[in-house]
Amino acid sequence: MPFLDYVLQTPSYGWTDEQSVLIKPTVKQILTEFFSRLNVFKTRKNWLPFFSWLKVLYLIPFFVLFVIYFLSWWTILAAFVYGMIIMGTHGTIWHHRYCTHGAYTFRNKFWRFITQNLTLCVIPEEIYVISHHVHHSKSDKPGDPYNAQAGFLYCFLADVNHQPIAKELNEDDYNRVKSLMKHTGVKANTYLQYQRWGSYVNPWRAILSWILNWSFWYLAFYLMGGHALAFCLFGAAGFWAIGVRTFNYEGHAKGKDKQRDGTDYSRKDKSINQLWPGLVAGEWHNNHHLFPKSARSGFKPMQIDLAWYYIKLLNMIGAVSHYKDFKKQFYEQYYRPYQRR
Repeated sequence: MPFLDYVLQTPSYGWTDEQSVLIKPTVKQILTEFFSRLNVFKTRKNWLPFFSWLKVLYLIPFFVLFVIYFLSWWTILAAFVYGMIIMGTHGTIWHHRYCTHGAYTFRNKFWRFITQNLTLCVIPEEIYVISHHVHHSKSDKPGDPYNAQAGFLYCFLADVNHQPIAKELNEDDYNRVKSLMKHTGVKANTYLQYQRWGSYVNPWRAILSWILNWSFWYLAFYLMGGHALAFCLFGAAGFWAIGVRTFNYEGHAKGKDKQRDGTDYSRKDKSINQLWPGLVAGEWHNNHHLFPKSARSGFKPMQIDLAWYYIKLLNMIGAVSHYKDFKKQFYEQYYRPYQRR
């Protein structure tokens, strides 16, 4: 079997039936799988999805207290900018274009570290990166970890139910996981540690990194605007952390055929270009599926791409040594032929 067919942990309800047709689990099956995989008492190998959602739960009180005690016009504006634009754009810059697709290369580890920690750390790189390779290999097909055709909840809880790596990989296959992750700077478990923890990242390093990241940003926000700003932006990060889990369901048209001529050029899957994710995070998703390794996805003049602007700026100051830009290919292969037709 191809590596990407089995690198992810198969849910208890499976990917396909005996006829290789996508299994669409019931709500009960999805929720049962979700809570089973969060159960660290069942097995320590469930620690990473548990840790991922624990961070989300820790952000919820910040949001609630922000709404109760610190709500004002300026904190609402700050929350909007941070939660909708900064967090979203950073996800595109770091998790999507760099960690998964290697669309650009940093000059050194310093700039990689700075970019990684530009915002509160919420999503573990390992959960995002490996599963996203599978997503592009099987987009909208059985085995796609967030196949929109299986419903909203299938996508919303995918980071627990479908995205973690398999727990019983042999050493050669685990080394292939390491090769997909090594450029991210996230230090890998040894194979023996992987067998113990079921993950690429070591829990103690992940916890230490989380504590340092959140401590730095709370202090920075506090110095800039007191507890009001700190609670505001931590709460906004929590709002984003929940909202971003809806993106792939929406970005693949809720599993329906909603692609439009002259707007969506990739017809190999159900991805669509959406105005809001494009404007606030550079996620012109159909363009991205055309050229996944491109550091730019906003190819047309009106397709604002804040993630690309950051990458280009780092390149101009020497922090990014190389990037891939497929705008020219987009125009030659898709846009101009469409205009001629």
